[in-house]
Amino acid sequence: MEDESLEPRSQRQAQREWPQAEKFLSMISVFFLIIYLGSFMLMLLVLSIQVKCYHEIITIGYRVYHSYDLPWFRSLSWYFLLCVNYFFYGETVADYFATFVQRREQLQFLIRYHRFISFALYLTGFCMFVLSLVKKHYRLQFYMFAWTHVTLLITVTQSHLVIQNLFEGMIWFLVPISSVICNDITAYIFGFFFGRTPLIKLSPKKTWEGFIGGFFSTVVFGFIFSYFLAQHQYFVCPVEYNSETNRFVTECEPSELFQMKKYSVPPLLQAALGWETVNMYPFQMHSIALSTFASLIGPFGGFFASGFKRAFKIKDFADTIPGHGGIMDRFDCQYLMATFVHVYITSFIRGPNPSKLLKQLLILQPEQQLSVYKTLKSHLVEKGILQPSLRG
Repeated sequence: MEDESLEPRSQRQAQREWPQAEKFLSMISVFFLIIYLGSFMLMLLVLSIQVKCYHEIITIGYRVYHSYDLPWFRSLSWYFLLCVNYFFYGETVADYFATFVQRREQLQFLIRYHRFISFALYLTGFCMFVLSLVKKHYRLQFYMFAWTHVTLLITVTQSHLVIQNLFEGMIWFLVPISSVICNDITAYIFGFFFGRTPLIKLSPKKTWEGFIGGFFSTVVFGFIFSYFLAQHQYFVCPVEYNSETNRFVTECEPSELFQMKKYSVPPLLQAALGWETVNMYPFQMHSIALSTFASLIGPFGGFFASGFKRAFKIKDFADTIPGHGGIMDRFDCQYLMATFVHVYITSFIRGPNPSKLLKQLLILQPEQQLSVYKTLKSHLVEKGILQPSLRG
C-alpha cells in the first residue's frame, strides 16, 4: 500500500477540499432553485436560517454558562422564540394580507387583537421564568434570560426586516445579500495576493489592501448585477398576495426606479469615457449606496462576530457547514445589511402606497368607508380637483 505521506501535500489538500467545494456548489444550486420557486420559498428559507442562527447562539450560552440543568430554561428559550415570531409574522399578515384576512372570520379576531395576544403570550413566558427562579442559580438564570433576549433581537428582528425588504421587490433582497457575498470573496482575493497591511486586530488576516479592493469590486458588481435584475418584473415588482388565486404574484408596471433613463456624464469623466450621456436604471444609483455599505460597514458585522467568538474562546458558532462553521458564521454581515436596507427604503424610497391604503379601507365597516369617501370628496372639491357641481 502506498504511504499517504508520500503523496504531494497539495494533492492531499485538494482531496480534502473537493467534497467541501461540492457541498458549497450544491448549496448555491439549491439557493437558485428557491429563487426560481418564488418569494414564499425565500421567506421559508429566511425563517429556517433565523431558527438555526438562534439555535447556534443559544447553544453557546448553554455551553459557556454550563446552564444545561437550569429548570425550564431550554423550553422557555424556544417559547420566547415562538412568541416573538408570532408577533412579527402576525404583523406581516395584517399588513400585507388584509383582503385575505377579511374573508375569514376566525382570522379577523386574531388580527384585531394580535398585539394583545402577543403581549399575553410573552407575559406567560415571563411569569414562568420568575416561577422557575431558584436560590442557587439566580445570577446564572438572569444571565441566560438576557442572553435569550439579545439573541432574539439579533436574529428574529433582523430576519423580519429581511422579509419586509423582500416584499418591496426581490431585487431589494438579492442585491444586498449578493453584495455582501461579493465583498467577502473579493476582499479575500485581494488580501491573499496583495495584502500587506493589517486592518484590525480582531481579524489578523484582514488587510487594508483586501478591504479597499473588495470595496471597489463590490460597487462595480452591484452596479452591473442591478442592471440585469432591473430588466425583469419578477425581480423588481413588489410581492403581493392574490386572494383570488391564493398565491404570491410579482406582476406590475415597473416604477420609475426600474425604467431606463438618460443621464449626463460629469465633465471630468467625459474626457476619460468619451461619453456625454449614459442610459441606465435609477436603481443602479441606489445600488452604489447598498454596495458601499456592504463594503465599508458590512464587514464590521463580521468583526463583531469575531470579537464575540474570541470573548468566549470558540472558533465557530457551530459545525453546520463543514469547513465553513455554522450558519451564523456565514450570515454575521447579512443581518447588519438587512437593517440598513430597511432603513434606506423607508427613508429614501418608499412613498404613499395607494394599493396598500385601499386594502386597509376595504376592511372598514360600510359606514366608516362612507365617512372616508365624504371627507375625501370634500377635500378634493376644496382643492379644485373636483367640480363644485358634483357636491351632493
